Amino acid sequence: MFDKGTNPLAAGDILNALEAALYRGRIGRRRFMQLALATGASLSAARAMAQEGGDAAITQLYNAQNLADSYDYIVVGSGSGGATVAGRLGETGASVLVLEAGDTDQIEAVLNPAMWPTNLRGERDWGHTADATDKVNGRQLILPMGKVVGGGSSINVQIWARGHKNDFDMWAAEAGDDAWSYDNVLEIYKRIEDWQGTPDADRRGSGGRVWVEQVQDPNPVAPAMLTACESVGIPAYADMNGVMMEREGGAALANVRIKDGRRVNVPQSYLYPVLKQGNVTLLTGTEAMTLIMEGTTCKGVNFVHDGQMKSARATRVILAAGAINTPKMLMLSGIGPKAELDRIGVEARVDLPGVGQNFQDHVLVAGCIWEYKEALPPRNSLAEATFFWKSDGALDGPDMQPFQIEVPYATEVTGPAYTPPAGAWTLSPGLVRPKSRGRVYLESSDPMAQAKVDAQFLSHPDDLKTVVHAIELCREIGNSDAMKDFVKREVMPGALSPAEMQDFAKNAAGTYFHQSCTCKMGRDEMSVVDGKLSVYGVEGLTIADASIMPRATTGNTMAPTVMIGERAADILLA
Repeated sequence: MFDKGTNPLAAGDILNALEAALYRGRIGRRRFMQLALATGASLSAARAMAQEGGDAAITQLYNAQNLADSYDYIVVGSGSGGATVAGRLGETGASVLVLEAGDTDQIEAVLNPAMWPTNLRGERDWGHTADATDKVNGRQLILPMGKVVGGGSSINVQIWARGHKNDFDMWAAEAGDDAWSYDNVLEIYKRIEDWQGTPDADRRGSGGRVWVEQVQDPNPVAPAMLTACESVGIPAYADMNGVMMEREGGAALANVRIKDGRRVNVPQSYLYPVLKQGNVTLLTGTEAMTLIMEGTTCKGVNFVHDGQMKSARATRVILAAGAINTPKMLMLSGIGPKAELDRIGVEARVDLPGVGQNFQDHVLVAGCIWEYKEALPPRNSLAEATFFWKSDGALDGPDMQPFQIEVPYATEVTGPAYTPPAGAWTLSPGLVRPKSRGRVYLESSDPMAQAKVDAQFLSHPDDLKTVVHAIELCREIGNSDAMKDFVKREVMPGALSPAEMQDFAKNAAGTYFHQSCTCKMGRDEMSVVDGKLSVYGVEGLTIADASIMPRATTGNTMAPTVMIGERAADILLA
């Protein structure tokens, strides 16, 4: 794309900004062409970008100013599930309205893979915080969720982790629907992927819309960690999503959604290609309030746009607002536990006791830290190597997923206590099969008030036991001979007594930002959706986000949420 002699990184940054301005209608095609060519972009590339971006901008501007009264589908949320299902539905020519509370994703803080931490607790984060609990020493753990086009796929760490075989076989058993089994889910992953790593025809796809690559040119500390894992009996694999996740686990470099040094969020793969079509409207800065209900039938959505309350009707509404805001909308609309609805003064239309219950998130400990002998700069998304392993050999799959983070990663308690130096790296113990269960609840019927989260992190004694086990395992790996070239000293936690290590775990515990499971799929009385993702007792309403997981997947949740969006689209279009 760029002529020799230009600085590709600087030119790419400028072109990103120009493309964003074009999509948002801030500059016209002619001016875009002039400026794009000045960055060194080829004429053919500039023309293609100008045509596509200009068409999309004009179409979206017109659609936003001329909202229809009704659509075939309304999708609430443009995150990993919402963007996927909206894009798939839009390809058919159906009229689709996508409501997104946040703003554009075409900004440096999203597109630059290394800048993801700057999105947390800022304007692109809903700012949720878990209730304080003595199980984490009275701390209130932050629960970042994306409030931007792309949701979590725009603000989190770009890891493509598909989940363990046993996750999906468990889902299929819960739903009583073999379409959710690993063998069937694997076919979806193969269909959508454009895998850039070592070919694996049995497990990986090529030529699909979802670009996935292994981290490129990793920091040497990352492959060293794989060798260190092997030294303690954890096998290393070439692909974190291959045969490793059909077995007991292992160590691998990360699969990421990064292309040419830029983040590739889910809307870029699914939603942007249909924005220039007149049938799809992406309405940003728009917060959904409640569902339009007629009896027990969902007829549309009430929402606030440009400070005004508006509404639109649809043949089908798809909730993809995430595991906190999806149950919030259901409860505000009279769908949820009757006792909870009575408490906040909302008339119960459908008594569904499972709405908001079963909250899960992966625990990530911040962290086990070592000072470099000679500091090395982080690469890619700052996190390039991980491993999955069992804390107990009797388990049916890995329950631990530590991640190596190439900067010092500590909490508001452990940071001041240990004062890690800037030139340090972290091995963060992770718990990905938590037994603790929390809940999402409301304190009032005010749609503008945030939902509350009683997360109950580490409330189950087995979770604390597993986290302590993971800390000790990470210390063994970090202090092994394989890591000695990268270690001047262990910064934290060091050797501690069992009681001290439990206290450290409570002070160091955080989350992976993988909120899920609050509207679970299943057949028992606490289930919210069936195997077709339809809400029990409600006509015209589908859920397509991580809230439908009966149990959180083993690993980062972007990939399985995309798969959920694909399943939702397959079901709706069947």
